[in-house]
Amino acid sequence: MLRDWRRWAPLTGLVSAVFGIAGAAVEIVGNAPGSDTSGKDVIAFYVAHGGTQQLGSALLALAFAFLIFFVGSLRAHLRQTPVLEALSTVALAGAVLETAGQTMGAGVVWTLAQDAGHLDPSAAQALNALSNDAVAANTAGMIVFGIAAGLAVLRSRSFPRWLGWIAIAMAVLVVTPAESLSFVALVVWMVIVSILMWIRDRQEVTTAVTS
Repeated sequence: MLRDWRRWAPLTGLVSAVFGIAGAAVEIVGNAPGSDTSGKDVIAFYVAHGGTQQLGSALLALAFAFLIFFVGSLRAHLRQTPVLEALSTVALAGAVLETAGQTMGAGVVWTLAQDAGHLDPSAAQALNALSNDAVAANTAGMIVFGIAAGLAVLRSRSFPRWLGWIAIAMAVLVVTPAESLSFVALVVWMVIVSILMWIRDRQEVTTAVTS
C-alpha cells in the first residue's frame, strides 16, 4: 500500500490544480463583494448566493489541502539529493503557511455563506473585509514556497531550470498588483512538476525491475 502511495503521490499536484481551478471559477462567476461593500449589501449577497460561495470555499480548501500532499511528495523527491534537504524542507513549510492562510480565508467565506442571515451588518462587513484583505499568511507562504522551491529546482538535475525561475516568479508576482497571476503560475507549475515526477518515478521502478 505504501509503495502504491509513493507511485501516485506526485499526481496530487494535478488534483490540487483541478480543485483550485474549479474553486477559482466559482469565485469569479460568483463575483463576491469587495472589501468596501456595506454590511447590508454583504448580507444580501451571501443570503442569495450562499450555496455557491460555500462550494467555492470548499473547493479551494481542498485544493490547498492537496497542495500539502504534493509538496510533501516534491520534498521526498528533492531530498534524494542531500544538498537540497534544507531547501525542500523550507518549501514544505512555505506550502503549509500558504495553506493555513488560504483555508482561513475560505473559512471566513464559509461563515458568511452559512450565517449571513444571523449577522449584524457591522459583523458581516468586518468578516467580508477579512475575507478580502487578510492575506498576510498566504502571501508570506507563497514567497517562502516560491523562493525555496525555485532554488531547489535550479540546483536539482531532475527538472528543467526554467521551472525554477517560474517558481521564483510566483514569489515576486504575489506582492505586485498582478498577484492573481501567481495563482495561475502555481497551477501550471504544479501540473508540469507532478507529471515530470510521476514519469521519473515510473522510469526508476521500471529500471529497478529490469536490472
